[in-house]
Amino acid sequence: MLTRLFRMHGLLVASHPWEVIVGTVTLTICMMSMNMFTGNDQICGWNFDCPKTEEILSSDIIILTITRCIAIIYIYFQFQNLRQLGSKYILGIAGLFTIFSSFVFSTVVIHFLDKELTGLNEALPFFLLLIDLSKACALAKFALSSSSQDEVRDNIARGMAVLGPTFTLDALVECLVIGVGTMSGVRQLEIMCCFGCMSVLANYFVFMTFFPACVSLVLELSRESQEGHPIWQLSHFSRVMEEEEDNKPNPVTQRVKMIMSLGLVMVHAHSRWIAEPLSINTTVGIPQVGMELDHLSPRRIEPEKPLWHFYLTRMVTMDIEQVICLTLALLLAIKYIFFEQVEMESTLSLKNPITMSAPTLAPRRPTDTCCRKELPAPRPLAPAQIIADHTPANKEEMNEVIRPLPAPATSVFVMGEEELKPDITQPNHSPKLRDLDECVAILNNCEQGPRFLSDAEVMLLVNSKHIPAYKLEAMMERPERGVAIRRQMISAKLPSPSALSSLPYTDYDYSKVMGTCCENVIGYMPVPVGVAGPLHLDGKQFQVPMATTEGCLVASTNRGCRAIALGSGASSRILADSMTRGPVVRLPSACQAAEVKAWLESTDGFQEIKEAFDNTSRFARLQKLLVGLAGRNLYIRFHSKTGDAMGMNMISKGTEQALSRLQQHFPELQLVAISGNYCTDKKPAAINWIEGRGKSAVCEATIPAKVVREVLKTTTEALVDVNINKNLVGSAMAGSIGGFNAHAANLVAAIYIACGQDPAQSVGSSNCITLMEASGPTGEDLYISCTMPSIELGTVGGGTNLPPQQACLQMLGVQGASQDCPGENARQLARVVCATVLAGELSLMAALAAGHLVKSHMTHNRSKVNLQETAGTCTKKAS
Repeated sequence: MLTRLFRMHGLLVASHPWEVIVGTVTLTICMMSMNMFTGNDQICGWNFDCPKTEEILSSDIIILTITRCIAIIYIYFQFQNLRQLGSKYILGIAGLFTIFSSFVFSTVVIHFLDKELTGLNEALPFFLLLIDLSKACALAKFALSSSSQDEVRDNIARGMAVLGPTFTLDALVECLVIGVGTMSGVRQLEIMCCFGCMSVLANYFVFMTFFPACVSLVLELSRESQEGHPIWQLSHFSRVMEEEEDNKPNPVTQRVKMIMSLGLVMVHAHSRWIAEPLSINTTVGIPQVGMELDHLSPRRIEPEKPLWHFYLTRMVTMDIEQVICLTLALLLAIKYIFFEQVEMESTLSLKNPITMSAPTLAPRRPTDTCCRKELPAPRPLAPAQIIADHTPANKEEMNEVIRPLPAPATSVFVMGEEELKPDITQPNHSPKLRDLDECVAILNNCEQGPRFLSDAEVMLLVNSKHIPAYKLEAMMERPERGVAIRRQMISAKLPSPSALSSLPYTDYDYSKVMGTCCENVIGYMPVPVGVAGPLHLDGKQFQVPMATTEGCLVASTNRGCRAIALGSGASSRILADSMTRGPVVRLPSACQAAEVKAWLESTDGFQEIKEAFDNTSRFARLQKLLVGLAGRNLYIRFHSKTGDAMGMNMISKGTEQALSRLQQHFPELQLVAISGNYCTDKKPAAINWIEGRGKSAVCEATIPAKVVREVLKTTTEALVDVNINKNLVGSAMAGSIGGFNAHAANLVAAIYIACGQDPAQSVGSSNCITLMEASGPTGEDLYISCTMPSIELGTVGGGTNLPPQQACLQMLGVQGASQDCPGENARQLARVVCATVLAGELSLMAALAAGHLVKSHMTHNRSKVNLQETAGTCTKKAS
């Protein structure tokens, strides 16, 4: 609830930046004017003769001077953090306005409360130390990770949802802690603590309104007028981190803060509402004391000079500690304004010796230029992509900072013609590499790290074993740079150095891959994804994504879906749901192995194994054991439900725990392998065909005779005849196991690749028997069914965590775990797979029955050869 509220607030502020900024500035100006009207007109030394206070010790002056200098340096580093996000002035001004507003707001409130501010200037450095712009930096990082203005607003809203509750709780805790000082009884301490509380509240208010509006406005004004692409993608904004969302506060810390807040609230309530009446009687004698001290109170005098002249004289006659602080502030301001950009470019620019710029590549003209097309106006590309433009854009080159050495350039293709020939050679003006020790020191420096190293220096560290090659993504500042460096290292060892030029690797979220899906990554493989549908199944319609490079497959499946839709739709059921794991264990003798088998098949034995197995997971539930014996080897097939996960890891963990329990009863039992091929996983096996594995599904449909004739272009009689002689008799003649179908593996593999499943499991998942028979009153309608006993899939874990694969699962409405019924999303996906196989079987069998298969494949899957020409006629193969 709170997260949604903060998200709505962030979206409102980011969508109306001008209104919020003008409103906040107007409110500040109004408060300043109120401060002028309500402020105390008693100015010591000008119109009032104030009593002399005690002389301040030199040690106190030194401490105050050091504190002020620390506060100034602290604020400087806060602004420098904002500067590194890419805005030298605007975001810095927003941060300065945050501090200024907190002082104005606090001063006005204290004046309204008729509190004296005498002596408060000594405490101002402490108030500066209360200002924390780290949350502002984090919010800016959320916004800077956007690629469009709409995404800026969404990311600011997301950042506000993540940071808002934490910052609100932090502000509450700070106010309560500082507020304890207002109960001390020491007047100056009470005033300072009150001022501190007001400053924290003002800082919170400005962070929630002015700063996000300012960030949104800055990025909106920074967009290029021609292309409409954000300028921040050209420069060092390319390294903006999105992991801030992953750095969510520790819930334990949040609970501790809430408990502490409640305790402080109770302290305040007790001190102000319960203990207050008890202290009334103790203040009777105070007026007499006040009368005795009247001679120490200030007296009004006539001013001798104008007020402006009085302040100018005071500024000229500053104390030495004030001169030191002012000098430090001016020096840091000059450094920030005039030298910060130069310093940043000198250490982080692409044009310096630390990192190297890639050479501008001239496009190589193909021999046949008739099909060549001009590239559009260059747009900002990822670091490894190079724009084919002979004249570099000076403005873009000036803005490009903090970017690593580009990897080999990728090719740009237009209608099959290669526009750019990749060139992986290094520029001739490559700088001299730093020595190994210096590179190691930079790598281990927490303030510098790998972003201060060139790619060549990183490769030097890899070759010297200081960076493991398999950890490049994790140790670089961005995983993509680690992939780019690995590509450079691999390319130099290939027969063709340009072999990887057409394998893309940019603009991919490798954080979802690392430690989950793949190792030693050098890119990703784009596979065309088509859609077949609508598939009418169980009263619902599905658009089925299919990733394939086989022509005609999607079109053929789409025709099958149309035939099903013109009938009464398809119906499906799940027959069984259990993933299996089959370890092999060994006993000293076959007789002892038989005893273990009998114990496992007994009720008590099974219950004890089930108890150990089920305790390993919330979803894993052991259903049955199938035990096979070969000599003194024992093969135990565990059948278990696994929720919405495919479940191999889940069931393996449960199997391991169950075997440990089994060894307690039979100490002489020896585990040979956790997988004894009795599962059976990723191999053709009769046990999967007979006993089932994963989801067992059946799907059926009735196709009217008219649809068979007009859509499938054949007859029911021909379809039934081909199915019997091909799918049943032909497969039996071949000794097939589970292959009594036309091409179930085609559909299974295409859906598996699109939806993030393990493609290797299409081996067992494509077990299918397709049956066809005539039906209807006249016997001309077609009844078709597909039975698939071993569909191995899931909707969570593995490749289903990758965004493109999640998009395909969302198309089917089965992404992630089912909230209502665990396992239902995976079962629904299995039903869709089975129904899609039925559609594919229907269309392919119709093409075989009508004799259209070869012609359609030659037309759509191979070339544009004119099939009607007579044999022996020379034809020119289409390009």
